[in-house]
Amino acid sequence: MRASRLVSILLLLQTRGRMTAQELAERLEVSVRTIYRDVESLHAAGIPLYGDAGPKGGYQLLDGYRTRLTGLTADEAESLFLAGLPGPAAELGLGAVVAAAQLKLMAALPVELRDRAGRIQERFLLDAPTWYRDPEPVTHLPAVADAVWNERPLQVRYRRWREPQEVERRLEPYGLVIKAGRWYLVARSGEHVRTYRVSQILELHTLPGGFTRPADFDLQAYWEGYLAEFEARLRWGEAVVRLSPRGVERLADLMTPGVVAAARETASPPDEEGWTRVTVPIESIEHAVCEFLRLGTDAEVLSPPELREQLAKTTYELATRYNRL
Repeated sequence: MRASRLVSILLLLQTRGRMTAQELAERLEVSVRTIYRDVESLHAAGIPLYGDAGPKGGYQLLDGYRTRLTGLTADEAESLFLAGLPGPAAELGLGAVVAAAQLKLMAALPVELRDRAGRIQERFLLDAPTWYRDPEPVTHLPAVADAVWNERPLQVRYRRWREPQEVERRLEPYGLVIKAGRWYLVARSGEHVRTYRVSQILELHTLPGGFTRPADFDLQAYWEGYLAEFEARLRWGEAVVRLSPRGVERLADLMTPGVVAAARETASPPDEEGWTRVTVPIESIEHAVCEFLRLGTDAEVLSPPELREQLAKTTYELATRYNRL
């Protein structure tokens, strides 16, 4: 374990340049004291590694020094091929590039690792999009990706869900995220960083000049915060629902993960009829009516009263319509 950590320190400094003991400790998930001991061991082994004190200090390898300790383990080689996303790569215009890179990597691996990596491709396939949905058109995705990479501002005509539906925006693109087969652009517009669905970009022009992406912007941290905020906005209220045994089983296939998790956490013991009472979040009355109708007779909404009334009205109208036949 320690030998692997020493190699990781060398590779981090070789690829990133100067790093502080705190940065190394956070990256390797150890204490700063452990990093100090590891650096002393590298010094003792003759590695040309030096450190500077002060606010701009840190550890750095002597200029020109390159470690050759870059061999892949079997697990590392397998993980590289498991991480491939041929669909998204093709949408970005990089399908052929990814295939060529994998071919070169395969040729460079020792025979024993090559066989294991090849089996990964034969046995595992990642299909990111969800069921029952056609792929979204992402005509402007390559241009968006190019702007993200080269820090070029964009002028876009964008379609959103609220009025006015079509808007013009000048964007400074910070990053791209693929979520359940859909591409999202994270970009600054004016004073705010927002999320834009790439398929809703109707027109796009790359503007002259460039912009400076903030050095402290963390795409993953932004996206996690955006998802938490989005989920919180969806929780308009709560509904108390009785579910039949079959309704409990069908819940995971018909409802969102948040609803399923809430149902599991609040489920009461089955009553004498075998039905379970749960409390789940709802987005709106209209949306909840559509969601619970999917469960048919395997669900009974107990509250809120307005949701129960709307379901009763809807099911009465349906029964009246079908009884005319």
